[in-house]
Amino acid sequence: MVISQGAFAVMIFTDRYFLAQLGPVHMAAALGGGVAWYFSISLLNGILAYATALVAQYLGANELNKCSRVITQGIIMALASTPLLILIGFAMRGIFAGMGHAPDQAELEKTYYTIMMFCSVTLLIKVCLSTFFSGIGRTKVVMISDVLGILFNIPLTWCLVFGKAGFPAFGIAGAAYGTVISAVFTIFVYLAFYLSKENRERFNIAASLVFDRGITSRYIRLGFPSGLEMFLNVAAFNLFLLMFQSYGIAEAASATIVFNWDILSFVPLLGLNIAVMSLIGRSVGSGDMRKASEITTAGYILGVGYSLFLAIIFLVFRDVLVELFIFYEESAEEIRTLTRYMMVGLSCYVLCEGMLQVASGVLRGAGDTRWVMWASTSLHWAMLVVQFLIIKVFAFGPRISWIAFVIMILGIASVFIYRLSSNRWRDPDRLKAVMAE
Repeated sequence: MVISQGAFAVMIFTDRYFLAQLGPVHMAAALGGGVAWYFSISLLNGILAYATALVAQYLGANELNKCSRVITQGIIMALASTPLLILIGFAMRGIFAGMGHAPDQAELEKTYYTIMMFCSVTLLIKVCLSTFFSGIGRTKVVMISDVLGILFNIPLTWCLVFGKAGFPAFGIAGAAYGTVISAVFTIFVYLAFYLSKENRERFNIAASLVFDRGITSRYIRLGFPSGLEMFLNVAAFNLFLLMFQSYGIAEAASATIVFNWDILSFVPLLGLNIAVMSLIGRSVGSGDMRKASEITTAGYILGVGYSLFLAIIFLVFRDVLVELFIFYEESAEEIRTLTRYMMVGLSCYVLCEGMLQVASGVLRGAGDTRWVMWASTSLHWAMLVVQFLIIKVFAFGPRISWIAFVIMILGIASVFIYRLSSNRWRDPDRLKAVMAE
């Protein structure tokens, strides 16, 4: 799962790397438009992604026919939501200019955002199919499918952005088209595995292609808090990022470079989060909470080890990492100085990301999604209020804003670790309620 999510991180990284060669405005627009798109689909994406825990719980309870039914309900929800996502895409296109972004940057952001929103259903169906394999523990399928998708995406995006191999040069629109086309390719790879003879017989896939009210009800009951948490958290981060980019092009480019490296830490750790959530869900379904403790310990060893390694890399080699994205003279020295400073903060909070993702994976897998939602969203929105005061009211500089962001990450990690150590999520009556349809 770490390799699978890491492949997604590589796709985002290479997209922005290609666009950086067109100039700092294109690179900054890819971040602003991409985060705004993810925010717009995050509620539904968060709900659908919770299928990993549901599938794992049914697997642990030996109700195999319900594992495939979960996926059918997810695809139905994704298809039914498509008209709403298109309407949201139309309504939100003016947000970039409204946040005070430079006109040329705002226009590029709008282009990228619109294409991604109109084609969101492809990404959501891909999420649904991947949760089946992560839920049943066949994570090699997820890895193979996603890696093949990225190997298809990188040369395709290169052609579409720069106009190679007979394609016209689409620029930032080419990066969006490349992502969508690659998602469709990956869906076909997943379907080839999903509809294999072994899966058709073991999980009775033919009989799963119906609407199931009980599973859908449980899906929404447990998945909605997870989806709402993702939506509110991404909204807070998106608004913070858009405010930070309003400092100017140099600050927007610096943030893009830093978060591009952060992706190589954060997104692979989401793979560990999914793996932990799946294993914990299986333990909850089978009633084996001793195994849950072993999973938690193993998760912390992997998460902290990975984060520590990257923190050292980001700190020691920050000058080299920054220079990889400097292809232009415009504001180059200003971007270098601020980005090097921000990389130190990245090295500090990346250590907490590993612990945070493991803790949230355990709590989500055990169905403690309401607490996760309230705790995480409260802290994120408190951070946003502080950032609004720092950036818009008191007009402090980007360095003060960045310090506040780093402190927020440290605070969230501490709260989640405290909840995990309290063992309230292990209460037998609460776990029994989690499994009820």
